[in-house]
Amino acid sequence: MAPATSAANFCDCCCVTPHIEVTQASSDRLRGQRVDTAHPNLRGRTDLAFCGRDELADSDVLLFATPHRATMDLLPKLADSARHVIDLSADFRLRDPWLYQQHYGVMHSAPELIDDFVPGLPELGHREALRTADRISVPGCMATAAILALAPIADLVEPEVTVDARTGSSGSGASASTADSHPQRSGAMRVFAPTGHRHEAEIGQATGLSARMTATGVEAVRGVQVVCQAQARNPLTELDLRRALSRLLWDRTVRTCGSSSPWRLPLSGPESAAGLELLRCRLRRRRAAGDRDGGAGQPRQGRRRRGRAMPEHPDGLAGNARAGFSRPASDLGGERWV
Repeated sequence: MAPATSAANFCDCCCVTPHIEVTQASSDRLRGQRVDTAHPNLRGRTDLAFCGRDELADSDVLLFATPHRATMDLLPKLADSARHVIDLSADFRLRDPWLYQQHYGVMHSAPELIDDFVPGLPELGHREALRTADRISVPGCMATAAILALAPIADLVEPEVTVDARTGSSGSGASASTADSHPQRSGAMRVFAPTGHRHEAEIGQATGLSARMTATGVEAVRGVQVVCQAQARNPLTELDLRRALSRLLWDRTVRTCGSSSPWRLPLSGPESAAGLELLRCRLRRRRAAGDRDGGAGQPRQGRRRRGRAMPEHPDGLAGNARAGFSRPASDLGGERWV
């Protein structure tokens, strides 16, 4: 989801979490309006009204749900008002300011602050750092789905990978264009990034792979689905893929889908996980004649295989932000499943 939509979803989660209290919500455009007027999903959860930026009081955590290119200008002015900062925008995701300029069209105005941020990806070795982090950069929604699919097999595949992503209308946020309105999206699939999607840089930074990504808007409201394809460096079995995924992602906040053979479940869409902090992932090896059923047999010598990873992420940035908190995601009312 885009930051504005994710902020409302994140606030919804915080309102039902006993040890978190939402004390203020700031919006210059909606100043004076009740929060639950702009975000009906918060009705009955909060009585807050939006305040101006100049009215923000000190707090423990400051969550930026601002547009890309805005947080880097605001943070130096507001950072002293909170010990912890969580940024939902892309401004502090990329370690290289030049990459940021290349993908977002402007020079980074606060490059000296980039190294202060810890990526909100606990599964990729950041869990301990996140527990004590003062500043967290939340990764993009489609980027997270692709990263968690590709990172476990990054050492097993060639560096060039393809990522085919589909996202619902919530990914466009509160300031969507006419092309994102219901009459335009209903019954349609619109390719809005045939090449050069911004998330390519995030995927490359996290996995060390060179990603070529396309993105398509679909009729769904919530949810992200990506299909990643990679060429194996050496012959692989499906068992090799399972082991690679388990080594990287298996911890107390990650679960496999409940089945005696989760790798053989029919592929489902993000709707099966809607409303949950859940990510489903399937790793599959393209079979050739001579492979035994089940994929455990050795493929024919000299043949390389293309692996496909199909993760589905229901809550986008909001789910990422919850998982990026300095406590296990399960403490926030959900689990990340793979």
